[in-house]
This record gives sequence, C-alpha cells and structure tokens, in this order.
Amino acid sequence: MPLRVRAAVLHHAPVARPYAETRPLTIETIELDPPGPDEVLVKIAGAGLCHSDLSVINGDRIRPVPVALGHEASGVVEELGPGVTDLRRGDHVVMSFVPTCGGCAPCREGRGALCEPGNAANGRGTLLSGAKRIRCDGVEVSHHSGVSAFGEYAVISRRSIVRIDSDIPLVEAALFGCAVMTGVGAVVNTCRVQMGQSVAVVGLGGVGLSALIGAVASGAGRVVAVDLSEDKLRIARELGATDAFLASDPDAVAAIRDATDGGVDCALEMAGSVKAFDTAYRITRRGGTTATAGLANPNHSFTLPPVGLVGEERVVRGSYMGSCVPARDIPRYIAMYRQGRLPVDKLMTGTLTLDQINEGFDRLDRGEAIRQVIAM
Repeated sequence: MPLRVRAAVLHHAPVARPYAETRPLTIETIELDPPGPDEVLVKIAGAGLCHSDLSVINGDRIRPVPVALGHEASGVVEELGPGVTDLRRGDHVVMSFVPTCGGCAPCREGRGALCEPGNAANGRGTLLSGAKRIRCDGVEVSHHSGVSAFGEYAVISRRSIVRIDSDIPLVEAALFGCAVMTGVGAVVNTCRVQMGQSVAVVGLGGVGLSALIGAVASGAGRVVAVDLSEDKLRIARELGATDAFLASDPDAVAAIRDATDGGVDCALEMAGSVKAFDTAYRITRRGGTTATAGLANPNHSFTLPPVGLVGEERVVRGSYMGSCVPARDIPRYIAMYRQGRLPVDKLMTGTLTLDQINEGFDRLDRGEAIRQVIAM
C-alpha cells in the first residue's frame, strides 16, 4: 500500500521572489509507493537547504515538474526493497545526490560523481531504476537528485545511500550529503591540496565554508576567504582563514595577489557566478589551479584566453560532488568531524520546520544563511 506523507512540492518554475509571498513550495500530502528492487524507504531526519534546490526554484536549473525537492539529507532506514541485503531497518544513513551504478566507465574509474546512468536519471527526475515512486493527487511527481528529502519519508535507490554510525547527530549528518562532500572533496579530491600550499575560496555559503575547513584540515599554509558579506568573512576567520577580502572591493584582486606573492596555488569558486569565477581565475598564480564547484546559470559563459593556459601553465577544473566516491569519502569526512578537524556543526545557521521552507529559501537567496536544516 502507498504511504501518505507530507512533503514540499514545486509545481512550476521559475518563481519570483520573495518566496514567503509567492510560496513556490507547497506542503502536500503525497503518496509514496513501496520501495522496488534495490530501493529503500528512509524516514528523513534532516534536510539541508542548498543553492542547488534554489536554482531549480529560480529557473537556473531546469528539472521536470512537479518535483519533490531536497537532495542533502540524513535519515533512518524504515523498509528494504527486494534485493537489499546490506542494510537493516533502523540503520542511520546519509544520502548522496548522484546514485552510482558501479558499472559505467566513470564508476569503474572511481569517479562516481560522473556516473552516467545516475546523472541521466537525475535529469529525468527518476530513481536509478527509471521509476517514479511519488504521486500527488494522482499525478506523478519527479524525484530531485534521486532523494526528494523535503518530506517525512523518501524512497531512494540503495546506490544513493551511505550507512553511518548511529552516534552522529542526524541533523548535522545531513550536511555530509552535499555541502561537506562537495566542499571538502573539491579541496581533497579535485585540487589535491598539499600541506603548506595557499588556497582561496570565493563564495562562502555552506559549500564554500566546507571547502575552507577542508583546506585548513589539509594543512594549507594560507587560506584566503573572499565574499560579499562581512559576516561570512568573520565566520571564515573563526574557522581558520588567514586572510579575508570583500569581493565588492574594486582592488580586491590586486590586494590578494599582493598578499600571496603573485596569487594562490589553488582558487575555488563556490558562488555559482561568472563574476566569482573571474575573481578566482585572476587570483590564481602562474602554474596554479582554478576550480569551480558553483553551478552557474547554464546560459552564462566565461571567456578564457588560451595563451594564458599555455604561457602560465594554468589548470582550470570542474568539481562535481567534490569528485567524491560517497561510500569512501562520507565516512572519512565524518571521522575527521569526530576528531575535531572538520567543525561541520559551526556551518549550521539553524533548524526549520517543513512549513517554514519558503522563508528559509528567502534567507538563503539573500545570503543571510550558511546552512539551514529542516529537522523532521
């Protein structure tokens, strides 16, 4: 029998701001079909509000609607579908927003973030199996990134789930499913930052500050924070940034290059804007790496002079899901959190109820929040 639960559903996009008035997400009673083969029913414990969700609401990322949003989450296993033998009811889990099939070329190469069937399923709004398990008033509803976490329960592919130890607070654990995995992974996996190197992070949301604490944990000698918000720069200093610069300062690029003897070894763009990427590129030294994990509007582009790549041996890299293998990296990052090396709890702005979700996205859109988590 289908399970009737409350969830936040986006019926059309884009939606104008302020969201507290336009109410893009409506709290509906949806029907969840039982988990199919290699699927799991999870009782959601915490679900983070992320720019990737916001980009669906504002139209920057096109996803099939209606869609049950939410992709950064933790929860407890409630029911196992046929063929799931390595989880038990009551297990604590974190979800990954790209299911990894394990058999495609990227998966075989250890690049699960690029899983071809997983990303194709996300684009269609289905689970990895190709199925949709959500209905609202008799109409099929798309899954968001295979998770759809803004609800009391979700049916999720086993290939999107990582089991964690039960002593980790579940609300905080949700952040490991996106912000921490993407930010820390961009430092550790994509850029392979070495001890003593200099790192700059442009854009200090949940992913950007995760990258910053990842750089500190990696032993970076200089950690430069860049943002439009003085409050976020203050937080960055508290988390270990050695330098902080206002992105709105017209002399910021020159000041950063001067402070770092010609630029940083690695600059990470985490704001999802071309202007931020331009800043990151210009503060990278000769021979250095500029990486982006920000999801800018797909219609925007950046002009790059090829001669600079040649003459300065510059490297430009994309980083999706922190170039992570979730089953490998989420437990590693949780271990670092337990050791006090990744203070993930300090990234939380606060908790919300499901009914406060639209107001939460207004705060995120205005840059007033780092990570808000819906506590179920």
